Amino acid sequence: MVVLSLIIQTILTIAGRRRMYWTSSIVRCCIWMAYLSADWVAVLSLTLISNTKRTDAGAAEDPSPDYVIKAFWSSLLLLHLGGPDTMTAYSLEDNELWLRNFVVLSTRFVFSLYIFLNAWSEDLLNYLSLPILVAAIIKLGLRIWVMMSASSEYFRKSLFPDPDPGPEYARYMDEYSLKREEGFQVSSRRIIDMPKVGHHLNSAPANFTVPNSKSLLDAYTFFNMFKPLFADLILNIHNIVNSQSFFQNRSCEEVFRVIEIELGFMYDVFYTKVFTFYSKLGVFLHFLSLSCVISVFVAFVVANKEAHSTIHVIITYILLTGSTILQIYTFFVLLCSNWTMLWVSKRKKIIADFLYQPISYIPNMLIPKNKTWSNKIGQYNLIKFCLRYRPGIGAKYLKPWISFYDELVYGYYFKSRSITKELKEEICKQLQKKSRDTSDKFRDCKELCDHRGETALKNEKCDEKLGWSVMGEFDESILLWHIATNLFYNTDVDEGLNDCKEISKYLSEYMMYILLTRPFMLPNGIGQIRFQDTCAEAVKFLEERKSIVNNEKTACDALLKVSTKILPSEVKGDRCKSVLFDACRLVHGLKTLETDRKWEKTKKWELICNVWVEILSYAASQCQKNQHVQQLRRGGELLTHVWLLMAHLGITKQFQVTDGHARTRLIVQ
Repeated sequence: MVVLSLIIQTILTIAGRRRMYWTSSIVRCCIWMAYLSADWVAVLSLTLISNTKRTDAGAAEDPSPDYVIKAFWSSLLLLHLGGPDTMTAYSLEDNELWLRNFVVLSTRFVFSLYIFLNAWSEDLLNYLSLPILVAAIIKLGLRIWVMMSASSEYFRKSLFPDPDPGPEYARYMDEYSLKREEGFQVSSRRIIDMPKVGHHLNSAPANFTVPNSKSLLDAYTFFNMFKPLFADLILNIHNIVNSQSFFQNRSCEEVFRVIEIELGFMYDVFYTKVFTFYSKLGVFLHFLSLSCVISVFVAFVVANKEAHSTIHVIITYILLTGSTILQIYTFFVLLCSNWTMLWVSKRKKIIADFLYQPISYIPNMLIPKNKTWSNKIGQYNLIKFCLRYRPGIGAKYLKPWISFYDELVYGYYFKSRSITKELKEEICKQLQKKSRDTSDKFRDCKELCDHRGETALKNEKCDEKLGWSVMGEFDESILLWHIATNLFYNTDVDEGLNDCKEISKYLSEYMMYILLTRPFMLPNGIGQIRFQDTCAEAVKFLEERKSIVNNEKTACDALLKVSTKILPSEVKGDRCKSVLFDACRLVHGLKTLETDRKWEKTKKWELICNVWVEILSYAASQCQKNQHVQQLRRGGELLTHVWLLMAHLGITKQFQVTDGHARTRLIVQ
């Protein structure tokens, strides 16, 4: 059991930082099981140790060697209960339960301390338990402190500004009244302090010894500025202005690099102890913990172990060796993290070279560096999956437990594709343009959060004809434009490939993936019901024409041959929520515009692409902040990066346009 506890700690330590870019559900499930069982296995081991006989039959009062060495294991198990530095919490909910964890871990500490005191004798192992207990107390204390700091209540309070009583109103009015009584003409003049662009940005020179050092410095600056965004607090208008000036004038590559590093910092704050290393107290505690474990390991190697059985000595060697290796591995993880690179970037070149060179030789396979998210998006194609759908065993025998929706969504594998450079550039270009167009009108920036495709249609003067497709419920708009994009993609084969066409398909299938697997990231609606009704109609339609439909293109051709002169809702009524033929109607409307206005072949795809970027932006801005933070532990989501980018560009509702930086001066004549 104690060896199993060590194995679980090893899994959690290695997986802790890699969760930022691992997306496999199987791997995530294994990590979750390891996290849940870690404390349980350690406590069960402590219970088994406590049930061991303290003395041998007929022996003296001193504890037996077997009990002493097992009591030594209890100290190591307490070290395991402190958890790995690379994973403090599995999810945000664990941080909210910090007080419960404090009480539970305190009782387990007392339990372990009882075993230690009950086994006390002149044996060397009892003295070696003392440094281990010190290391365990440090790890337990850091675990509780980090969880408390990351809980919503304390994280929010930590961002409160210092109390500000403001100008002394009573003294001001006394002076005003006095001057009037003396016969002066007194008036007041209001002075507003305008935000200074670049005033709050980090002015420390970047040290180019460290790769991306400039981005690290910028990301840390904005990380501190935009922490209130993750606590549902109002952002400082000065910070918004400075952020806009930076992100409006940077390349797409640099913009997304800064966003990725910034979210990596935020992941460490909510899920790890990593950031605690970067203070004088944190460095001291980590080094003390490491020194205690290594010193005990060395002492045990040279100690006389003849009184203990061979199997017990072997197990102790395994535990001490494993604990030492994990402590050293964690130390190297801390050295390779962006926090260390940030610290090195601020040092002079000679010092930076001296510090960075040893770190650069650490194999990337052993400790991955500078990777903060998966850089992938999920993909789901409705028509393709309806073509593959065949009622399985669940439809016949497991109907009470497996619904039609579950069969459609979980009966097949979702695709995962790397995000292309062109996709990032298109998103960045459109958001930067919107921010520049409204940079002097902050209220207009707030209104941009509510645009979900109508602006793109209005710019092309086709909102009267196609506006209905984006004015209904949001999930309905996603389904309509997803099916329409798919129909166009498979029927416009003569147009070849272009960036807007591929980007539209990427975003179309990504938003369907979000609708089906992350519905909690979207506004409330009946998206899942609408999806299954649409799929049911599509499956029925394709099944009836299976003699002529054998692939995605022929399925799209068959759908577009259906006339939509009468509105589908007039024929089907309101009970069925399917939008299959409403999407066909949208396609016919776009084709009519294309013909009437003699658009070039790429013009239509530019419009579709612009609509999808707006839909993506709307979804990102409407998602709750805690859902964005939850995705950081699942490999990250493009939606989260877009949300933070929008906030940096001023396209957010979390700031207040006020004249709070104004002062009033008395004018005496």
